[in-house]
Amino acid sequence: MKRFAVLLMTLLTTFTSIAQDITGKWHGVLKVQGTQLRLVFNVTKTDDGFSTTMDSPDQGAKNIPVTSTVFINPKIKFMVSNLAIVYDGEYKDGEITGVFVQGGLEFPMNLSREPIEKDIVNRPQEPKKPYPYNSEAVTFKNTKADITLSGTLTLPKNGTNFPVVILISGSGPQNRDEELLGHKPFLVISDYLTKHGIAVLRYDDRGVGQSSGDFKTATTADFATDVESAMAYLKTRQDINSHKIGLVGHSEGGLIAPMVASKSKDVNFMVLLAGPGISGYDIFLLQSELINKANGLDESALQQELAFLKTNLDVVVKGNDLDAIKSVLTDTLHKQLLSQPELLPKGMEAKDVDTFADTFTTPWFHYFLKYNPSVSLEQVQCPVLAINGEKDLQVPPKENLSAIEQALIRGGNKNISIKELPNLNHLFQDAITGSPNEYSTIEQTFSPDALEEITNWILLQTK
Repeated sequence: MKRFAVLLMTLLTTFTSIAQDITGKWHGVLKVQGTQLRLVFNVTKTDDGFSTTMDSPDQGAKNIPVTSTVFINPKIKFMVSNLAIVYDGEYKDGEITGVFVQGGLEFPMNLSREPIEKDIVNRPQEPKKPYPYNSEAVTFKNTKADITLSGTLTLPKNGTNFPVVILISGSGPQNRDEELLGHKPFLVISDYLTKHGIAVLRYDDRGVGQSSGDFKTATTADFATDVESAMAYLKTRQDINSHKIGLVGHSEGGLIAPMVASKSKDVNFMVLLAGPGISGYDIFLLQSELINKANGLDESALQQELAFLKTNLDVVVKGNDLDAIKSVLTDTLHKQLLSQPELLPKGMEAKDVDTFADTFTTPWFHYFLKYNPSVSLEQVQCPVLAINGEKDLQVPPKENLSAIEQALIRGGNKNISIKELPNLNHLFQDAITGSPNEYSTIEQTFSPDALEEITNWILLQTK
């Protein structure tokens, strides 16, 4: 879902017109599940129509070239085939009213000649400065990857020799606050823990924010080396107790933490927040089923979609060479969509399936699908707290918590705490259905009950 929102935010558009003067700046705000992105389209005249570039002020991007347009006054249609995007708009009274379509989902986006401010969302749990603790900007080197990671270390005001946790983010490029859908869960967690005497290191993923490196080419195993470099940095600090370093991983971060802890005696304890206990292949199919059910898809369509998904995932997991997999997958997709055109998302053509093949054959996705978490979990000997929300549809609690517990027990771990927290979703918000569609509409960023559960357990391990 996070990757989908980022894809929408990188859209490209072009304006052409014969009868109307649409030159100048056009301002809009794209709103996707609580995330808001300001866009500015700069339209100039050319000999044969118009030329446009796009700015994305919130991403620091300028002069992005835009591609294809049809303008038959007053209708405007923009298509970005390689991103499977269609935009249909209407020019009237100096404004453009339109709808974005991608993957069968529609998002209204209007354009105005005047700047449009983003809506203010209410996030009552976000801490406000000045903080009642010390907050320090830090950098540390991952020598294996030859990159520098940037983050924030928060420390209690009084004392020294603090226990510390490293926060490890979920899938997709994340900043140090794990900011998504208008929420900053890692900011909330670090604030709560630090107020209770626990230092916290959180950092921008490689290639994100102020961290160097290339996120797109990295796998989960590569991200594990980033955590190892964070631990090495903490061991150099005089104000940190190097014997009380813990890992707290959310979602994919809960996959990474055991990979690190299984190899290092420096990990004193580990907290898995909606961490996977089964393979990415099984999780992907299971979450697709649960989320589609929650969104009201009828049983016949659900089974058809799951069969479609499974066929393509099987192609990915059975191969090792990504170029060869992509070739087979592209051919498989074309054949499926020719025989079952109803599976094609609205606004997308069969020739656009190459974008699906690209997504399914990234190094990260290939590794994630094939990796079995039990491999590392069976080797973890430090104390482990694994918690999930009862209404988590992305990493379903029963299947994953059970698998985590069984793997730890097989490895002989004697300090295990497994808890399913009632009414919480994948982001540990109090939820109604647990569907990702709710994430941005819930004011709560992270359940106070979950915060208390995590904090009390860590204090017990580090006292």
